[in-house]
Amino acid sequence: MIMNVIRNNKIVAGILAFVRIYIGLAWLTAGLGKVSAGFDASGFIQGAIAGAGGEHPAVQGWWAVFLENVALPNAGVFSFMVAWGEVLVGIALILGLFTNFAALMGITMNFAFLFSGTVSTNAQMVLLTIFLIIAGANAGRYGLDRWAMPFLKRHIGNRKHNKTHKPDLATA
Repeated sequence: MIMNVIRNNKIVAGILAFVRIYIGLAWLTAGLGKVSAGFDASGFIQGAIAGAGGEHPAVQGWWAVFLENVALPNAGVFSFMVAWGEVLVGIALILGLFTNFAALMGITMNFAFLFSGTVSTNAQMVLLTIFLIIAGANAGRYGLDRWAMPFLKRHIGNRKHNKTHKPDLATA
């Protein structure tokens, strides 16, 4: 019953629109700050790797190995992906366009930041984003998803493999 309310109720959709826009503004402002400042993730990555040591590490070893061997050598790529990812997730959530995908990408970044030992607003954003993901299409009901998703379903998603019967000329 609660899932039906979260996924279909128009009042809940209105509340989710406010949640979605709030989270979107947080992503957009963080991303624009990074893009305009020429964000370099290497210092953050090095700090996270350092956080994996000691008696009570804030970063788990497996994550530090990933950061050290994949993220740090490609810090430029990760810097670009984080800064522009935050901007794009923010815009998509504010507009309610591809809401579920944007929420999924946002929560992925939140978890990456949490795994790296930062708390900040990430835990709050994870909690709110879970509601958007659970709500499914209702999270974008009062946004551009209202028009974009039916359009995509009509033109892409429900294509039937329209195989017309062609007579075999060899047997005719």
